Amino acid sequence: MTSVCEVHTLGHLPYHEAWDLQTRLADQRGRDEIRDRLLLLEHPHTFTLGSSGHDEHLLWSPEECTRRGVEVVRVDRGGDITYHGPGQLVAYPIIRLPRSDSLRADVIGYLRQLETVVIHMLADYGITGRVIPGLTGVWVETPRGDEKICAIGVKITTRAVTKHGFALNLNTDLSYFSGITPCGIRDKGVTSLAALLGAPVDEAEAARRIVAHFAQVLNCTVTAETD
Repeated sequence: MTSVCEVHTLGHLPYHEAWDLQTRLADQRGRDEIRDRLLLLEHPHTFTLGSSGHDEHLLWSPEECTRRGVEVVRVDRGGDITYHGPGQLVAYPIIRLPRSDSLRADVIGYLRQLETVVIHMLADYGITGRVIPGLTGVWVETPRGDEKICAIGVKITTRAVTKHGFALNLNTDLSYFSGITPCGIRDKGVTSLAALLGAPVDEAEAARRIVAHFAQVLNCTVTAETD
């Protein structure tokens, strides 16, 4: 029997507001007060440092971040530093993971599922996405070498409910990535779907494709909700 996941499209949302919303929803989901949810949105310019974040991977000074309108936030997800901003599709699943016989959720399996969702969506556009062993996220081969198109970082609560998720570069201004060492990886670049296709992407259509593949890969029925 498949589960039901409500899809909420939230538009442009400040990072802290979205983080607070995730925390509230994850708590409610942990108490079975709500169904699984998938939040789709974009953030204003923001650098976030996860639990493995290193200060030296933030390359811009506080003054430069302020000048460029970038907020810097330390968060409770896994991973190092990444960028969020306009033209990026951010997906935050708030779902309860099944537990194994050891009562532990399969976090690695969940990360692989998120990667698969993005890889299938990219294939719709004729783009071959792939994973690199030892690195989380989705990558593509370019003339410049491997470049990341989607960053992934999650947190799992004690009740096996997920927070955070992935950030897929659609029409993202990639110049902002020059302010960080993305995910702490120095020898690989960053790209976007628009850069690969040579034209802007219809972001609403891209979101619809993500939802369709999310439902397939995570074996759930999705319902669109209006906020």
